[in-house]
Formats: sequence, C-alpha cells, structure tokens
Amino acid sequence: MSRSPPTPSDRPSDLPPELAGWFAARGWQPRRHQREMLAAARAGRHALLVADTGAGKTLAGFLPTLAQFCPSAGPPPPDGLHTLYVSPLKALAHDVQRNLLAPVEELGLPIRIESRTGDTPSERKARQRARPPHVLLTTPESLSLLLSYPESAHLFGSLQRIVIDEVHAFATGKRGDLLALALARLSRLAPQVQRVALSATLADPQAFRRWLSPGGDAGLVDLVTGEPGAPPEIALLLPRGERVPWSGHAAAWAVPQLYQAIRAHRTTLVFTNTRFLAEYIFQLLWAANDDHLPIGIHHGSLSKEARRKVEGAMARGELRALVCTASLDLGVDWGDIDLVVQMGAPKGSSRLLQRIGRANHRLDCPSKALLVPGNRFEFLEATAAREAALEGERDGDPFRPGALDVLAQHVMACACAGPFAQSALLAEVRSAAPYAWLDEAGWHRVLAFVASGGYALKAYDRFQRIVRTREGALGESAGGESAGGDAIWRLAHPDQAHRHRLNAGIIVDAEMLDVRFRNGRSLGRVEEAFGASLSPGDTFRFAGLDLEVESVRDLELIVRAARRAGAIPSYMGARIPISTHLAERVRRLLVDRAGWGRFPDDVREWLEMQDWRSRLPGPGELLVETFPHQSRHYTVIHTFEGWNANQSLGMLVTRRMEERGLGPLGFVANDYAFGVWSLKPVDDPAPLLSPDILTHEFIAWVENSHLLRRAFREVAVIGGLVERQHPGKRKSGRQVTFSTDLIYDVLRRHEPDHLLIEAAWADARTRLTDVARVADVLERAGRQVVHVRLDRVSPLAVPLLVMIGRESLPAGAADDDLLLEAEALASEAMRPDDAAPAGHADAAD
Repeated sequence: MSRSPPTPSDRPSDLPPELAGWFAARGWQPRRHQREMLAAARAGRHALLVADTGAGKTLAGFLPTLAQFCPSAGPPPPDGLHTLYVSPLKALAHDVQRNLLAPVEELGLPIRIESRTGDTPSERKARQRARPPHVLLTTPESLSLLLSYPESAHLFGSLQRIVIDEVHAFATGKRGDLLALALARLSRLAPQVQRVALSATLADPQAFRRWLSPGGDAGLVDLVTGEPGAPPEIALLLPRGERVPWSGHAAAWAVPQLYQAIRAHRTTLVFTNTRFLAEYIFQLLWAANDDHLPIGIHHGSLSKEARRKVEGAMARGELRALVCTASLDLGVDWGDIDLVVQMGAPKGSSRLLQRIGRANHRLDCPSKALLVPGNRFEFLEATAAREAALEGERDGDPFRPGALDVLAQHVMACACAGPFAQSALLAEVRSAAPYAWLDEAGWHRVLAFVASGGYALKAYDRFQRIVRTREGALGESAGGESAGGDAIWRLAHPDQAHRHRLNAGIIVDAEMLDVRFRNGRSLGRVEEAFGASLSPGDTFRFAGLDLEVESVRDLELIVRAARRAGAIPSYMGARIPISTHLAERVRRLLVDRAGWGRFPDDVREWLEMQDWRSRLPGPGELLVETFPHQSRHYTVIHTFEGWNANQSLGMLVTRRMEERGLGPLGFVANDYAFGVWSLKPVDDPAPLLSPDILTHEFIAWVENSHLLRRAFREVAVIGGLVERQHPGKRKSGRQVTFSTDLIYDVLRRHEPDHLLIEAAWADARTRLTDVARVADVLERAGRQVVHVRLDRVSPLAVPLLVMIGRESLPAGAADDDLLLEAEALASEAMRPDDAAPAGHADAAD
C-alpha cells in the first residue's frame, strides 16, 4: 500500500469516484505509475511495474480489481475467482490480505479476499475450490496444486487478472519455472486473463518482460516505472575502540551497540542470512536485554502458530525488535519499522535494497539501515553494497532454461486434472518462456518418464503414473489418437492424483523433525540430522527457548522447558554466494588506493601491508599467492567468485596437485578465495587452472562426488519418482536417501542419459558448483595469472586460513577460537620488516 501522499494527478477521472474519494480522504492522489497500471488494464495489456519500496506497488497491482468492483463501474463482476495474487512468501500473502482489506471494507466493496498457502486448513481449501473468493492470495506451489484438480477449469474460467508480487525473488529459479507453466495453463483456461508483475529490484526488466509474456514476446508486456524514492540512509556499524575482526560471520561483537540502536528506535528489523544466526543473535540480544524490551524471532522453520503470533504482534506495533531471515525479505509492510539491520554480508545490492526497504515503508521518507560486517572482507562487501544501493545499481540471477524435473511435476498435475492431448499440452508448455526451447524429442522423453519412470524403470509397476488411452475422451479415436491425430494421456490409476498432491512441491529441504511440547503445542522443525544427535536429557535452543529432550518418537522431538542453554540447531541450506556485480565492486575497492582513507585505520593498514608485502588483484587479474606456514606449503587463489565456485575449484585444483605429485593435504574456501596446503610447493599455478579442467576433471569429480547424488535426490523428489509422503505416514530423510541412491545407481549403470540424470547435472552445474563462475576464473587465469611468492602468510590470506578445520561449523559457533587464531596469524602477516618486502611476483599472460 502507498502510505505517503503520492504526487499530484492531473487526471483524477482515471479512477472511479469511489476510489478517488478514498484517496482524497487520506490527502492522497494516485501516483503516475498507479494510473498507468490502471490504463494498461483497461487496454487489455499485460504489465510489469518496477518501482521503489513504498511506492504503492501492491495497490497499483490491485487498483484495476478494486475499480471493477466499484458501484459506479456498473454491475459487479459475477461470483467466482476474479483476481489471483501470487507471492513467494506465505508471510507476504497474509500481510497483503491484511492491508488489502482496509480499502475494501472502508469502501464497502463486495469483494471476498482469502489466502491459500501450505498453512491453510484443508477444509478451507476444499471450500475455496467449491466456492472460490473473488481474490485469492497464494504461492506458486499452492497454485500448481489447485490446477491439479478436475474442477480447475471451472474454478479459473472466470479469472481476469494475475498479480505476481516480488517477481525477482523466484522467476529465475525452479519456482519461477513452475509458475510460468501455471501461467501458461491459466491462459488456456481463461484466455482473457491479464498478467501483472511487481518488483522494486530488477537489474534486467527486459528479461522479466519476456518471462511474464505469453509466448515470451516482451512487446506484449508494458513496462511501467515508478518515481524514484528518497535515497536510503545506510551506515556501517563498526567496533568502538576495537579492530574490525579478521574472521567470523556472526558479528557477535556488535550486540551491545545493536541493543542500544534498538532502544533508540521504535521498531527494528534485524536480518540474518541463516536460521542458525537468527537464533544465535536472538539469544545474544535477549541476554543483553536489561530493559526487558519485547523482542521476537521469525524464520521458516518455526511453526505456523509461532510465525503468525509474531507477525500479528509486529502488525500491531507491539515489538521493539524482530530477528529474522529471508522469511521476511519481501514486501511485508509494517509501517512502524524505522530501522533495518543487516547482520553479516548482504551478498548482493538488490537483496540489501529489498531488506532495507522494510524501514519507513514510504516513498518520500528515506529507509534507515545499519550494516554490521562480521569481518574485514565483509566490511569491504558491505561498503560495496552500500555504494551500489545509493547509486541505484541492481544485481540478480540470470534466467536459464526451464528445469525438466519441474516440467515432469507439471505434466503430472495436468493429468490429475483430467486427460490431456499430447500436442496441445506441448504447445501450452512452449508458451511458457522457460520452456520455449522444448522440442518434440525432449517432450517425448518427459512423457515417457512420467508414464513409466524411463527405460530402466518401466518394468516396475510403482513408476507407472500415466497411460495413453484408447477410450473416446476428448474426441479421440481408437488407438489412443484424438480426432486430430493427437495422443491422449490419462492417469494410470485414480490414486495417483492423491499421491501427487501429497508430494508436489519445488522446495526440497533436508528432512525435518517436528519439535513439540507434550501437550501437542508445536514450536517448529529441526533437521533430522541434528535431531538424530539428541538423546533424552540433552538440551538445545530453538524458537528463542531453552529446551530439554524428553523423547524422540517417529519423526517428532518431544521437549520441555530447560533451565540451561544448549546447542543451536544448524541447517544445511545452500549458502548465498556474493553476487558477480558486488564481487566486481569489491575488487575495485581493493585497488582504489585513494579511497582507502575513508576506511577504519585497521582495515586501511591491512590493505596497505598487503599492497607492500604482496599485491592486490587488479581488474582482470587472478592473484595467486604461495608461501610456507607451519611446515606446509600454501597456495591461495583470490577469485572473488563466491563460495560454491571456490569450493568447486578447491576440489579440482587439489585433484590436479595430487596427479602432479605435490602432496595436497586439504583445502579451504570462502566467498573471496580458496587455499590448498600441500607437502610440496606450487612453482607454477597456471597449469592447475587451465580451461580443460572443466572438460576432464570436472565431469569425473562431479560424477564420483556426493554432489550428483544430492542433486539427483532433489530432482527425483520434484519429478515425483520418489515420494516423501504416503497417506498417514512420512518417510524419514534416511529412507528417501536410501531410495534415491538405489535408483541413481540403477540409472547410472543402465540408463545414464535418463531425464533425471540430465536434470541433476543441470542442478550440479548451476546451483551446486556454479560452473559459470568457475569458467570465469579459468578465463581470467588464461589472460593473466599473477603469481606472488612469499616467505610467510599474506595479510589478505589471514581470513581464509583462520577457517581451516572449522568450515563445517555454523557461523558464530567458534568465534572465540577464531579470534585467538586470527590474532596469531595476523601477527605473522602484519609484522613489519626493516628489509624490502619478500614477495616476488610472476605475471603470466
């Protein structure tokens, strides 16, 4: 909603008099982009709105719907689903429902608004299918499930408008693939439907116009841009009288200052990058809370009841601070928030802008934010992100071809809704931009997989899900062809529909255990691997509470309140890598010597000592440092390409070093570099980084590592080959892993080109190994490797070496140990010498 007086309009007649009066009663007038969205709707055009936070994007998206239901517009639209709102987060859907009800109730409009997410009770879901509201707020997964019901054709036949909020958050990934396929189906069920997407942070609006358009034609989608808002006020929080830490990510040092900031503001939103850090920072804040301020916690593993309770308290202005994760990243409009804090590195300028936009949710009022770096590299990253945000620069993930496992799930959903014609569904699928590439051969492979599991599995009845029919449905003739020569497919058995709906979804988390009190009250979920390590009497901290395990039964942890603190659960979610755009900015900061003067003294001295003793990587250069340390030889390669790419390169370079007899002993990686320690020194790093590493070692490494098995487990679940849920029973994570490993081994031996093996490879290349960024490093290595030989550890390598042996620990778990070890390494690296620097650089062009 727009909470600030919009710019004056010289065309108030754009709005029905009821809405014009509603605006006027608040001293508002519709903004230009809101009028343009209304004009696009009246012209029957699809539209993409890109406008700053607080610009009234949500209201702009819904304005045509509200206008159509105004009495002055004529008879109200008939009963039935009129507008579908799709958001990436459950919290956002509930927040929009709360805010949208205000104008509807105040204007007395005959609009029923409901939400439908994974938290919605089953009886309400059934009622919504039989008697849908006028406006339904949902997520991509819930929409896909709705489309799997036979009544979906009737349910969506009246649909006029689809509003996709925060489209940048999911369009480029698998959830975006699923939504694009759903949009294609909706356009067939309701040819009149208009598509609208909203975002504040798009780096490439043209690509999103293609994604949003039926058929991928960007020209069919109007681009509407909003007026620029007030520039944000972004400050970096630094230690008082102390040095910026060398390593660590929790920024626990900042808690006393953070608590004072909370005291000085009405409501503070504290963002962390992981669920572990949310619990950890909440614990530290609560220990410092001498004033007993109401402080809450919110993340995706908490129970629905816990999340709703906190969201309600925030909406009523009852909390002074809320520690959260990406579960509240997007669009949530709580007007009393006057400060946003980012704990640790922001990882991208768009993500940072999205988060700080939650403060002072008004276009004419600057958002106020504090960035709290955990270490020196994070200080540089936070500085780069701050400057990018102030300059209005955006970043984001690129689009890639639609995933085959998602397509298989969609085909099954279509079959659950009723028999489908093979060629007609292919045409529909191709109209979704992510699948415009799909040819007949690929389509037949997808159908064969959904029908029987593929060549190697077709003998097993449990994989038989759809069949070609010889009956007369859809006007087909005998032999399974329609009157137009189109093959018809239907479910192999009606039970398949129930099984699909139990297991459909795109987000495949590690298997979880429910955490409950004995009275049945749910607190949320922890990962099975963590829960399996607990025994009765053990304690742990979760949902801000100290808990003691009473028993472990089935897939539940039964707990009671404890008097002592315990371990905080960690989660195996994927790490967010630093964006390519932000990494380039950090590299520019490193070589901008004139700009170092604005840095804290210890950071400036760190860079100056690095510059004097070794070298700082210039544009287009790949800096490789080699040095001895504690009877070992170290090779550190400063890539700035993110953790996934550096982890992959660390594995590949280690293998090459082993083949060359250098005796590698291990490696460590972070977002900025990776390092290998070995028995023998590396004299020439260039051969270790030659491009053929991707055509030879990369394939062998991925095939023989856990990565492909992990990717296969996820695509097998998404593609429906392995079911996690059965009626009245849920498989444990071990059971799912056992099943997928068996199938994986069968397919690797007998059908290595299986559809899901291909899908797993696509995931391994993009998400798990970030092979595109690996290739960027190798391309830089081919242009210019700068090899610096040193007699001891370099200042730039200290933050990396401190992590050796602690890579698997959650951030914050070993900060005290890290500080001690960092001091010892830093003393060696920063020790001044009377002699000239020992570094010797070789540049290989």
